[in-house]
Amino acid sequence: MVAELELEPLFGGLRRFPDVEADNLQAYDATDRLLLETAVDYLRPETRMAVIGDRYGALTLGALVGNGVGHVRVNQDLYTGRLALQHNAEAAGLQGLFSAHELGKELLAGANLVLMQLPKSLAELEENADAVARYAAPDAVLLAGGRVKHMSLGMNGVLERYFSSVQPQLARRKSRVLVASNPKPVSTDPPYPVVEQLPELGITVCAHGAAFSGARLDIGTRYLLTFLDRMPEVRRMVDLGCGTGILATMFARHQPTAGVVATDQSAAAVASAMATAAANGLGDRVSVIHDDAMSTFDPGSADLVLLNPPFHLGASVHAGAALKMFQAAARVLAPGGELWTVYNSHLQYRPALERLIGPTVEEGRNPKFTVTRSRRG
Repeated sequence: MVAELELEPLFGGLRRFPDVEADNLQAYDATDRLLLETAVDYLRPETRMAVIGDRYGALTLGALVGNGVGHVRVNQDLYTGRLALQHNAEAAGLQGLFSAHELGKELLAGANLVLMQLPKSLAELEENADAVARYAAPDAVLLAGGRVKHMSLGMNGVLERYFSSVQPQLARRKSRVLVASNPKPVSTDPPYPVVEQLPELGITVCAHGAAFSGARLDIGTRYLLTFLDRMPEVRRMVDLGCGTGILATMFARHQPTAGVVATDQSAAAVASAMATAAANGLGDRVSVIHDDAMSTFDPGSADLVLLNPPFHLGASVHAGAALKMFQAAARVLAPGGELWTVYNSHLQYRPALERLIGPTVEEGRNPKFTVTRSRRG
């Protein structure tokens, strides 16, 4: 077992930056520690390790420090997580000992030990499990860990479709590891992205496993789309937190002369939005950018921003993500530009929108959602 003294100095210095930071939000959890401790029993001199779903670097850097692995290949969906890993590696003097990859062959080829933080959605877990079974070594062992309160028997079922053996380990510190081994043969075509028709909108939607709401139409997005005719004609619109790109695709169809940019901090969302735009013949009209709250966008470069903000940070309900997006919109909107936001009415974002963006009016409300229009001063 990895001694706590080996990991504590590293974990104590980990930060979430540039993600939202707060007293109740940590850069690691007990599952990270349990995965690293469990990995000890599977380490060999020839072990080639890959990590999937590392949030801020605890697994990747912990494997280097605690497990003594010489090099780690890592996949992180979130842009903020990728930057946080880089910052934390520099602070710990561990830069250059890991390489970042998208989910696929480069990440997993030849890997015989894979550590994974269990994702929230079964679809994301299935895409990850398929990738390990498809590309990793024939003797690969997958250690998939999560907080017990967020785990379900459905997760075991997904893993059992791709591995002959799935063994739940005893829970410790309210976390548990599932040990999946003996990968099964997989079908010729990967199961993701899913491609589905949305008859009510007349478009095709493509969705990777980690994309929010999958290939379905999120009800908040559905409501915001009813206001397309009220939105001003613009030179450049940004779909902030684009998900599968439904808003960007519909706006590009509605305003054929507008430049449309879709952006999200999720790599799965970015890949989904690119595929959705292409599937609807708009690949040359919609630019898709992997970014954190438009951090790489020029100030004053957008005339209109559309936003359906999240109200969760991981498993925690937290307003920080929405406030960060409002601040980003204030920076990127040109004077007189508008932010149209749809949100659960009980969240009462209007005072924050008034303060951060400018004059804000309610454009509509239904039993669940409110749509507001904020004008940049």
